[in-house]
Amino acid sequence: MSADRYALLADAVLAAHLGVILFNLFGLVVIPLGGWLGWRFVRVLWWRALHAAVLALVALQAVTAQACVLTSWQFRLMRAAGEAASDAPLIARMVNRLIYWPLPLSAFAALYVAVCAYVLLLWRLVPPDRSRLRQSDSGRGSATRRG
Repeated sequence: MSADRYALLADAVLAAHLGVILFNLFGLVVIPLGGWLGWRFVRVLWWRALHAAVLALVALQAVTAQACVLTSWQFRLMRAAGEAASDAPLIARMVNRLIYWPLPLSAFAALYVAVCAYVLLLWRLVPPDRSRLRQSDSGRGSATRRG
């Protein structure tokens, strides 16, 4: 495979990593806000379970001193492309600086464990609706016919 392809794949993994981070941050903000404002989608069980599971996986990786799978994958692809971190385009470097903080792994572990505790607290304060697994079923059959 060519160096350009490896570089493109590394950028794709970086974009996916950013997407996962945004998904996690979105949930951390929107769940309590939506619970307070009565937004029904914040109580969808599968969405809440996915959010909690992704955050728990990240916390587990940090506590066990494992690098994120996406981080490792991106850096391997960058090395295969013959790139150093400074060879990346400006946007990729900016995103890398936002994602990869120069902190010891123990700091990340403590942060992620605290975030998981917060998610568990949200599970209690804004409980998911366990009566149905799909949000789209709520409006079916409620329309009346006019004669």
